Amino acid sequence: MARKQVSIKDVARRAKVSITTVSRVINKVPTVNKKNIERVEEAVLALKYRPNISAQRLASGSNNTIGLVMPGYPGIFHSFFAVEIIRGVGHACESLHLDMVFHITDGASPISVSYLGGIIFADVIENRRQVEDAVADGLPCLVINNVIQDIDVSYIGINNLKGGKIAAEYLASLGHKRIATITGNLKTQAGFDRFDGFMKGMDDAKLEVPKEYVFRGDYSRRSARQAAEYFFSMENRPTAIFAQSDDMALEVIAVAYEMGIRVPEDVSVIGFDDNPQALYGPVGLTTVRQPVFEMAEKSVRVLHEMISGKREEKLKIALDPELVVRDSCISFRT
Repeated sequence: MARKQVSIKDVARRAKVSITTVSRVINKVPTVNKKNIERVEEAVLALKYRPNISAQRLASGSNNTIGLVMPGYPGIFHSFFAVEIIRGVGHACESLHLDMVFHITDGASPISVSYLGGIIFADVIENRRQVEDAVADGLPCLVINNVIQDIDVSYIGINNLKGGKIAAEYLASLGHKRIATITGNLKTQAGFDRFDGFMKGMDDAKLEVPKEYVFRGDYSRRSARQAAEYFFSMENRPTAIFAQSDDMALEVIAVAYEMGIRVPEDVSVIGFDDNPQALYGPVGLTTVRQPVFEMAEKSVRVLHEMISGKREEKLKIALDPELVVRDSCISFRT
């Protein structure tokens, strides 16, 4: 049976001092009194404690800096998801008086962590090794937008499976039977889970999804335009479309209007995100809201607790999305 790893909290408890005092002793900060130094040194020897990166940095000026690592993709700074992540992390950093270093990665190069107190990984796409290295180094880190089970790391994800199912159930409840979908990038966990949830919801409603009613998109408006033109050219075209991002849903609506197809009278459209742009199109977009800002903000607060030694247990949660009903979907009329 593996021996339980000794933490800085264990040392503080034995020495009867604060975690900050332990860290200052470890980092040889001269302001600690001699009696406390002796207590901490005795506890370190007795418990055979080996400081990790967090403990070594706690008393230094570097711990007020966190890294935000985001996989790069085309149009990242035009992405509602990316902007909400940056906005949420930035908001929490400001309130906690933390500095943020933003790193866009392709997963190929290592991340310099010598000046960081901790890292937030915004999803894991081709940069799994970076997460594994951070965990192995003992650096406080947390993954968001990915429910990651096979690495011992904290995560805050979104229940995208539930979100996809919500969309299918809502359209089915309106009486639609010919329901098509435009997927997100199926190489991402979010894209795969949304599609899987949609298919499960359709199955629960006892509705078939013909293969021609599934268009593999990538969250971009370009892919949504191709999908919409394809669906609207069908003889037996769908009466409802679930576009698995709001950007794609808005493009579907734009194509519909260009082709003289009315939304929602001729086709109902539902998106995913709750992008503010969804309010200002020709019709208010019904969508599945994912709490991206809340996820990003909470990640900073949890990471700050990890860095300061106030949290040792891993946080593993998936936040629930919710249906936001507007005007782009109506009951099917034969």
